[in-house]
Amino acid sequence: MVKVRDVHTQIEDGAVDLQHWLQGLQGKVEISDPEGLLAIAELSLSLEQQTPDGKNLWAESASSFHTGLEMAEILADLHVDTDCIKAAVIYRAVREGQTTLSEVVAIAGEDIANLIDGVLQMAAISAVMNADKRMVLGQSSNQLENLRRMLVAMVDDVRVALIKLAERTCAIRAVKDAPQEKREKVAKEVFDVYAPLAHRLGIGHIKWELEDLSFRYLQPHAYKKIARLLDEKRLDREDYITTVIDKLEQSLTSVDIEGDISGRAKHIFSIWRKMKRKRIDFYQIYDVRAVRVLVPDIRDCYAVLGIVHNLWQHIPKEFDDYIAAPKENGYRSLHTAVLGPDGKVLEVQIRTQDMHDEAELGVCAHWRYKEGTTKSRESYEDKITWLRQVLEWQEELGDTDVSSVVSQFSEDIIEERVYVFTPEGHVVDLSQGATPLDFAYHVHTEVGHSCRGAKVNGRIVPLNYKLKTGEQVAIIKGNEESPSRDWLNPSLGYLGTARARAKAIHWFKRQDRTQNIADGKAILDKEFHRLDVGKVDLDSLSESFSVKSAEDIYAAVGAGDLRVGQVLNVIQSAIESEPEQGVLPFDLRKPQVNKSDTDFTVDGVSNILTNIAGCCKPVPGDDVIGYVSYGRGVTVHRYDCAELKRLVETNRERLVEVNWSKRNDSVYSVEVYIKAYDRQGLLMDVTSVMMHEKVNVTAVNTSSDHSSGTATMLLKVEVPSLEKLGDLLGKINQLPNIVEVKRYHPSGG
Repeated sequence: MVKVRDVHTQIEDGAVDLQHWLQGLQGKVEISDPEGLLAIAELSLSLEQQTPDGKNLWAESASSFHTGLEMAEILADLHVDTDCIKAAVIYRAVREGQTTLSEVVAIAGEDIANLIDGVLQMAAISAVMNADKRMVLGQSSNQLENLRRMLVAMVDDVRVALIKLAERTCAIRAVKDAPQEKREKVAKEVFDVYAPLAHRLGIGHIKWELEDLSFRYLQPHAYKKIARLLDEKRLDREDYITTVIDKLEQSLTSVDIEGDISGRAKHIFSIWRKMKRKRIDFYQIYDVRAVRVLVPDIRDCYAVLGIVHNLWQHIPKEFDDYIAAPKENGYRSLHTAVLGPDGKVLEVQIRTQDMHDEAELGVCAHWRYKEGTTKSRESYEDKITWLRQVLEWQEELGDTDVSSVVSQFSEDIIEERVYVFTPEGHVVDLSQGATPLDFAYHVHTEVGHSCRGAKVNGRIVPLNYKLKTGEQVAIIKGNEESPSRDWLNPSLGYLGTARARAKAIHWFKRQDRTQNIADGKAILDKEFHRLDVGKVDLDSLSESFSVKSAEDIYAAVGAGDLRVGQVLNVIQSAIESEPEQGVLPFDLRKPQVNKSDTDFTVDGVSNILTNIAGCCKPVPGDDVIGYVSYGRGVTVHRYDCAELKRLVETNRERLVEVNWSKRNDSVYSVEVYIKAYDRQGLLMDVTSVMMHEKVNVTAVNTSSDHSSGTATMLLKVEVPSLEKLGDLLGKINQLPNIVEVKRYHPSGG
């Protein structure tokens, strides 16, 4: 559950006891100038008292004075310097026009005024985020200039970012009772920009609060559902954790290791995100039951890990050593999952106190800011270099594409990074999962278009090889620009960044329509043959793609505007909705289900008449909610559907809770034929692909032909869709020695 920290102020007869407040701050952080801070707080109070009733311009909080005190408390938890706290206390008074920066210079000094000015400039991000809705002619360059100034301010002094994080934390706490539209606006900005910023700076406890509160307002039903599930099992979980802690304490004491063991907080958004990412339900989440062990030094971390694994069985592939390989934002810890007492899954985190401080406070854990100066740069410097890179990307894109800058800004705050070297020794920064082909496009668009191969550390590697930090990459170029259309197939993994993919797509769009039609038809015919779906009447499906004919579909595929997977999804939808049309030579339909296995459950009850809303068209996996439509049962909308918001303005009581039922977890049983040159480990490699793709294998039949040195395999597998089957065949086809892989059907061969 979200826990909001209280402001440590004491109110007597309607007045704030500032001395008591100051004492509370001094209990957290050293205040070098308590008299000066107290004077700033008293000034903020007097300015607010002079403001006429109803003139408060900020609708997220009733009091700029109280917000300033709360911001100061948040920053005190981060162990910042006194100037930073002073700036936070008076910031809101400047923002609301109660005083000016020039007056702050006269009262508190230029350094504090500069901090406030930097935070004021960060307000530009709100305007840029809404650029697609509010942009008017001539505004683009101004908004980009604001974004540039904001980023430069953050690079110059990290305290600016910290003050802004504190201010946004207060803002999202304050909108609890505000209208829904206001809550959503603040929550979206916080979720898209400031929670990722807190993550990038490594400030864990701020990040978690911002994520949970944003999630609470943007996805209220999903939030309440997880909160309810957590609360239902709370007592049992607490008893279980107590048992685990007692057992661990006894084991650590027996080997003379001092350890501070506690249950780890459960963050609702992180649970929801893991459920979505891994496509699992609440009861399969490993860290719902979790403990954290703090020990004196790194040697003890690994010793405790050995004790944990001796006590309980380790779950394979559920171990991360972030001490040996820290996360990019500096996070260090050991994470492991075990089958604890009673065979229940338990997550254990092991770290030193210093590591824990860094996980909670990030750059602030190493705060060495020198009072009275603005040029000190300590260990946090390398953690904000990404801001400079955003500036470089903005200059490369030019002043015409606001949305691209914002998208790049948002994506690269969130993503972990990979740092590789050019042959000349220059460092290139790429997102996690980047390939040599992404590297080539990063160096130059023409280098990407003409790339024919790559060497990593002097060794030739496939173009879909996943780069690792510290590797040296050299690109082998051809004589002319001719990208391969296979590069656009996500299942083949050639391009891991949106930036490189966009450049490749742009090249194909420049080709003539006739060529794109021919290439698109060849791509689809090859995929249809591999999937053994026979001849498909694409003309009859053209409306689904908002085009007029099959030629338009071929052209879109050839130009890269339409993915093969999208075509397969439409074909499968046509089979399931109109099976009598016979668009395929044999069925690939949902298995027969019991009458009670309907698409949805309404308030936990199945067999209620439901229909999909035509306005937002939710698909399995979307967060949905029901709206009672008289005569038509329950209409199912996405949570974020604009039409639904309009409907419930006057009829909110007609909303009901709706969930996807188990029917949407159905799979299809198909057979896969593989021919390969026989070698040791071939079957293991194939089954490893199946495991990685989370595909269930129900039967395997293999045979070898010693005269030709080949092997054939026939595997029966369960897949959820044609697109997934295509991805699976593509992955198998990339294995060494594979000659052919396709879908097999007894009647079709």
